[in-house]
Amino acid sequence: MTGPVESPPAAARREQMRLLIEQQGFARVAQLSVQFGISEVTVRADLDALAGSSAVQRVHGGALAEARAVTTGERAFELSMLAASDEKRRIGIRAAELVESGQAIVLDVGTTTTAIAAALLARADLHDVVVITNALNIALALEPVIPRFTVIVTGGTLRPLQHSLVDPLAGAVLEHIRADIAFIGCSGVDAVAGVTNINLPEADAKRRMIQAATRCVVVADSTKLGVAHLSRVAPLSEIDTLVTGAEAEESAVRALTDAGLDVVRSAESR
Repeated sequence: MTGPVESPPAAARREQMRLLIEQQGFARVAQLSVQFGISEVTVRADLDALAGSSAVQRVHGGALAEARAVTTGERAFELSMLAASDEKRRIGIRAAELVESGQAIVLDVGTTTTAIAAALLARADLHDVVVITNALNIALALEPVIPRFTVIVTGGTLRPLQHSLVDPLAGAVLEHIRADIAFIGCSGVDAVAGVTNINLPEADAKRRMIQAATRCVVVADSTKLGVAHLSRVAPLSEIDTLVTGAEAEESAVRALTDAGLDVVRSAESR
């Protein structure tokens, strides 16, 4: 019979935590509590100590390996949640207004698509909506609305930095469905480069989502307009609508509309 997990001394435990966070890019308090056999209060104290020595960066719910984010150019989900949070909330509300009862939709991974999920939860008028997602956090966020919604997770290989599921196997579900709308997040939307993403595996999943839907809606906060990154997701000709924030600069919006993209802006901040 297996006994309780014995936690190593504080200094050794914190070094093990640091290595784990560096390897994963991000770790949750609850995960560390189970893994090290200590209370969540002790985990938070350990993470605060590591953050105090600049070994990790504390974010809501856990800690981020800051060096990893800088090296890859990709921020962890929890850190991205802190940026333009009110704008993303309003984009989520505006995008969720496009959904009707009885529809099947794809929700991509990302902080702005997570805002869509939150807005969908608030819409008591919706029923019989099928949501297909490759984001574990979105699937869990939508759990309270079941059975009014049906939530399908794509499966695949987990990327802890974004809580996303990618190939191999992530495309298996997408190849067998036809959704009404695919809501796609991205790292940049540019009139020439099109929709791009900083992460290659997720870019491939986004392309599959676009192919699996009748209509594609890209959601991006104003800081991503006019920006191009490494991996091209799709040209603007494959995108039906861009939903962005009221903060978007007129020149950036004009460049996209002149290129033929339908741009919808969210309500202004109150």
